[in-house]
Amino acid sequence: MNEFEHEPIPGLPARLPPGEELLWQGSPEWRAVARRVMHVRGVSCYFAAIIAWRIASGWYDGQAARQIAESTLWLLGLGLATLAFLLWVAHLIARGTVYSISTQRVVMRFGIALPIALNIPFRTVSAAGLKVYADGTGDIPLRLNGDGRVAYLHLWPHARPWMLNRAEPMLRGIPHAQAAASILSRALAA
Repeated sequence: MNEFEHEPIPGLPARLPPGEELLWQGSPEWRAVARRVMHVRGVSCYFAAIIAWRIASGWYDGQAARQIAESTLWLLGLGLATLAFLLWVAHLIARGTVYSISTQRVVMRFGIALPIALNIPFRTVSAAGLKVYADGTGDIPLRLNGDGRVAYLHLWPHARPWMLNRAEPMLRGIPHAQAAASILSRALAA
């Protein structure tokens, strides 16, 4: 049993009202979350630079190869543990997230420890965007008008980066983002 087994429709906190249809559901791809939310490539480069610096400075200072190897292995272990933790969190984020688009709203259900279901009625959405990445996944940010306002920290990691004052909910790392964006576009226009 998991924490979402009580949902009548996976990803939705309750049944849809009469006349409202579910058009699309999806979850983030965990590798996309690892790359673009947890920044595992940048963290990898950071640890690689520290290890290279340790080797070069030890060699320049004339330290014994064994001493350089011991300190480098310690740094390598720390780096691998950090990356493993970030990958695990990315997997949990992706596993605990379901995005839904209906004929009336976008529903974002997310959370690792404290699950949240965020309903975003179309009347509060002033614009939606799309960014597709080389791996085929993409992000769909939703700009909210004055009727809709959500705190950035409540949304993270499902918020558009650096939009702190006017946080924008974002469907992150979704596979086949172009198809989801066209479904959302048609639903917003209708």
